Amino acid sequence: MIHPQAIIEPGAVIGKNVSIGPWTYIASEVVIGDDCEISSHVVINGPTRLGKGNRIFQFASIGEDCQDLKYAGEITELVIGDNNIFRESCTIHRGTAQDNALTQIGSNNLFMAYAHVAHDCMVGNNCIMANNASIAGHVHVGNHVIIGGMAGVHQFCHIGDHSFVAANALVLKDIPAYVMASGQPAKPFGLNSEGLKRRGFERDTIMAIKRAYKSVYRKNLSVEEALAQISSQNEASEELDIFTSSIKQSTRGIIR
Repeated sequence: MIHPQAIIEPGAVIGKNVSIGPWTYIASEVVIGDDCEISSHVVINGPTRLGKGNRIFQFASIGEDCQDLKYAGEITELVIGDNNIFRESCTIHRGTAQDNALTQIGSNNLFMAYAHVAHDCMVGNNCIMANNASIAGHVHVGNHVIIGGMAGVHQFCHIGDHSFVAANALVLKDIPAYVMASGQPAKPFGLNSEGLKRRGFERDTIMAIKRAYKSVYRKNLSVEEALAQISSQNEASEELDIFTSSIKQSTRGIIR
């Protein structure tokens, strides 16, 4: 149901079985997929594309111009996947011409109240950003990542798959996959073993990742020496490769 007091500009594309509450504004360059539920007092600017089954709570601002002072009104985009939840007062900004002119969010994510996703960010699938968590411009977040309340992530940082960022953490460098981080600045506090168990990782796989973690963080090796030691252990697997790749691909350096 679309409330008669909702404002939908000509050109906006609304899918099937979409609910839009009163005093919500939908701009002309917005595409909303089927089965989305948008509460009252929401603003969706564009160009923005939403997939199916997304739920947006009141006072959220989705697809707004970014806050980067270099932004000069260029055409940029926000693309959102399926079945995401954006709680009250979330702010999700479009990209900038200085990057790929795109902010992108995957599917099945939960953004709690007041969470902020800045320009040019890439967020994967099945992530949680708790209340007031904020990621700055150009941040990449992998899959199955949890970012605690009030945590802040510096621009250009990468956060690897299945990692966990504690509440109030200040992330200034990249966090490899599977790593738990806490503090200001954030430092490693072990492996997210419990999260891996919940997601069905085999015991042997978790043990291999633990051994790799120890090479990087417990043996006083350089990153290059640690990666060489991991390679020499002949425990190659897709899951372990996710860990080592997140280190090799780091451009800001990893937390240590």
